[in-house]
Amino acid sequence: MTSEPCDACGKGVRIAGGIGDLWNFPTSSSGGMTLELVDGSEHFLCFECMEQLPGDREPTAEDVAGL
Repeated sequence: MTSEPCDACGKGVRIAGGIGDLWNFPTSSSGGMTLELVDGSEHFLCFECMEQLPGDREPTAEDVAGL
């Protein structure tokens, strides 16, 4: 299993695929994804943190830092 820390909360998030899944073929999906925000920044966030981003406007790096 491959994992990466969430840029907002720091929790280790499972990433589906990759060499870690070559032998054990887990059935669960990824727990987050990398977002490219309108300010040009990129952040890997877990789905729980993604849900906390503002929905009424385009999120920025400041919003991620505020989580």
